[in-house]
Amino acid sequence: MSSSSAGSDRKVVVYQMLVRLFGNQNSTNKHYGSLQENGCGKFSDISDKALDELKKLGVSHVWYTGVIEHATMTDYSAYGIKNDDPDVVKGRAGSPYAIKDYYDVDPDLAVNVKDRMKEFGDLVARTHKHQLKVLIDFVPNHVARTYHSDARPAGVKDFGEEDNKAKAFDPRNDFYYIPGKSFTVPKGVNAGGDGFSTQLKDGRFNERPAKATGNNVFAADPSVNDWFETIKLNYGVDYQNGEKKHFDPIPPVWEKMRDILLFWASKDVDGFRCDVAEMVPVEFWHWVIPQVKEKKPGIVFLAEAYDPKQYRKYLTTGKFDYLYDKVGLYDGLKRLIRNEPKADVRDISYVAGVESKNFSSRMLRFLENHDEERIASSGFAGNPWLAVPAMVVSATLSGGPVMIYFGQEVGEPGKGNEGFGTEDNRTTIFDYWGVPEHQKWMNKGAFDGALLSEDQKKLRSFYSALLNFSASSEAVHKGKFFELNNQKGFNKKTYAYLRYTTKERLLIVVNFDRKKQLKTKLVIPQQVLPALKLKADSDVEPIQVLTGEKVSAVKLTEGIPVDVLPSGAAIYKF
Repeated sequence: MSSSSAGSDRKVVVYQMLVRLFGNQNSTNKHYGSLQENGCGKFSDISDKALDELKKLGVSHVWYTGVIEHATMTDYSAYGIKNDDPDVVKGRAGSPYAIKDYYDVDPDLAVNVKDRMKEFGDLVARTHKHQLKVLIDFVPNHVARTYHSDARPAGVKDFGEEDNKAKAFDPRNDFYYIPGKSFTVPKGVNAGGDGFSTQLKDGRFNERPAKATGNNVFAADPSVNDWFETIKLNYGVDYQNGEKKHFDPIPPVWEKMRDILLFWASKDVDGFRCDVAEMVPVEFWHWVIPQVKEKKPGIVFLAEAYDPKQYRKYLTTGKFDYLYDKVGLYDGLKRLIRNEPKADVRDISYVAGVESKNFSSRMLRFLENHDEERIASSGFAGNPWLAVPAMVVSATLSGGPVMIYFGQEVGEPGKGNEGFGTEDNRTTIFDYWGVPEHQKWMNKGAFDGALLSEDQKKLRSFYSALLNFSASSEAVHKGKFFELNNQKGFNKKTYAYLRYTTKERLLIVVNFDRKKQLKTKLVIPQQVLPALKLKADSDVEPIQVLTGEKVSAVKLTEGIPVDVLPSGAAIYKF
């Protein structure tokens, strides 16, 4: 199976950060705390030193999450920004996926609110100065219920401005409507918690006729578990009538969204992580991505995707560069890390050999992001070291991108009931908060890790060694893949494979067993030896690349000796 990745000499390594949290040094962490109480990171906190350290970690792309202005409970009316009704906002800070103005950045992230767009531009320039690329979110499926663009360029029509609200569906409408019905705030909503009160917090939101909710709820009364804070955008699909498609003429939402993408591309961003991309018709992506790439060649489109049956379509017809590999590799690896009864390395084998065969280099692999549980949380692994074999697989199984989430590299456990997110093993995207283990690495803006424990420093060194090696290795980035089956001493918790080119050969061995060390000799099948430029009686002298440890020279006929600790991994260059 070929694993070559197009367009670059290095593997893409993505570092996701929530800008609101990344630079926040405040450690108050009050439940449902305000910006003044709990603090907020700024664009300017992402300093030259911070970026230099990310570069040293092996990162190539920084995904700045939460850049575009979204609905919030924080009052910016003094700056001409209309207040949002808190009854349709999740958390004091608000979800970065409930966009309020597509042509503006979040005022929370600016030192000087009036200069917020310049401060974002300075961050983009600073990031580029460190030879790092900038990714931001594009949220195409829905907008905040309080959407109103006060920063849109002259002549740009706002969403819904020309809608015929008497129709439940019209291909020329931007939204879907529930005629004759008023929107009902879900039962159980307590905006900002018991300690928060404003005139607008009254359990009501004036929206008549009600609009359909972002997660395809075509009713006026979504539940508290729905995306009730968002409105579904209309791409010309009549969901309530057999999902009939009306794409000719081009729906107005398509054109509005193209213009938004071009606006941010003109701000010198290098790519977009496209939220719930499969909830938007693939025909839109087929139409829009080439137009953006024509204006800015090389710009990257990464899709959040969850349906393996649709993967190939969104890569070919949809023209995405990369897709999430969540349903598949992530889910299988999580079972192995957690030592679940159904955990089996055959899940890795299935992903490599079947599910993403021939396009594995276009799948983004990860163990954490803002939606998922923290590895070090009590609900996932508890101990971040238990993820070592899974992280090695994520980084080396193909030439495609690998991603980590800020704090993952120091074992951030996502503890605390921050507010809307509750105690859920995740770092909040809804509230103002400090991220304690990450703050130790940040060390009051020195970004030198001085406050980390020795164990955390070792963990970060592991990530650095793995990411830097994976990024620069030709075999990982462009090499072929060969799975090693039927090896002595192997079971459903041990897995090995080769990655190789004519210039570099790697043997990668992972052991998910929490108790048993893997000590055996691996036999490389005869049929792959010519491709490795080896003969059966060749002498090899493997080096463990993550530690620098050398293994004594051996003849291939004897097998390559491997020694892997419980919940460990080894990458041998031979």
